[in-house]
Amino acid sequence: MPGIPRIAVVIVTYNSAKILGACLDSLPAGARGVDLREIVVADNASRDESTAIAERAGATVVRVGRNAGYAAAFNAGVAALDLRRLDAVMILNPDCRLRPGCLAPLAAALGEPGLGIAAPRLLSVDGHTHPSLRRTPSVRRAWAEALIGGRLAGRVAALGEVITDPAVYERPGPADWATGAALLMSVRALADVGPWDESFLLYSEETEYALRAADRGWRLWYEPSAVVEHIGGEAKVNPMLAALLTVNKVRLFRRRRGPVSSAAYYLAVVLGESIRALRGRRPAREAVAWLLRPSRRISALPD
Repeated sequence: MPGIPRIAVVIVTYNSAKILGACLDSLPAGARGVDLREIVVADNASRDESTAIAERAGATVVRVGRNAGYAAAFNAGVAALDLRRLDAVMILNPDCRLRPGCLAPLAAALGEPGLGIAAPRLLSVDGHTHPSLRRTPSVRRAWAEALIGGRLAGRVAALGEVITDPAVYERPGPADWATGAALLMSVRALADVGPWDESFLLYSEETEYALRAADRGWRLWYEPSAVVEHIGGEAKVNPMLAALLTVNKVRLFRRRRGPVSSAAYYLAVVLGESIRALRGRRPAREAVAWLLRPSRRISALPD
């Protein structure tokens, strides 16, 4: 990107009043070294003070009109931007806070040929690095994670989808996809790849987008010097969100692969969630119920 990178931030909100203010407050320092042209808050029909907080902070508020999901809100936010005046757009969860100077190294990474998405290091509130990087979903990885657990499988590239080796997070490098809580995308990639897939509502939309971008020749780059604090973790404790996450993984795999591979992947996911359910984990029990009884699934996000 020649000159000072011109960036917009799109924050997706849904009843996010308790956390949105801190996210917005972090943006000026996080944008040191770049030209932060616009902040858009795309709101999924919040019933709290989310939009009022955004307006007081000077953000452009886009009212989606319903709880349409993460991808739909991001697409609505992007549609409100003049992309001709921008080099990159960042999608951001409201439970994220940018560390000072975060955006500059991400934008610098996108200056390299073929790089269309840049992912920061995600830190928990206690300072631990989130395992936010992923490998392409595969039947082998799904079975390995089911049988030996994701933490152990993730240390071996052939066996784990979630990258769990701490050493990987200490150095910049490529990844197949990354958690969608905070991603910077070049305008050229956005224009070429198209909008995020709104059919996923929540979870797997960032996976689908990154894999579709890779299909078109755009790579994702991890930059650990760019740091974002992320609260996160709802899917680990909320049974419905855990089920949605699991079902969408299977849906995405089926969309990209044939029936035999998809059946093997589905069985692996069911086995893995069943093992966790037998250990007393309620979110896993809900995920198994959704996988085995499609009638229990929902067509819209839960309140």
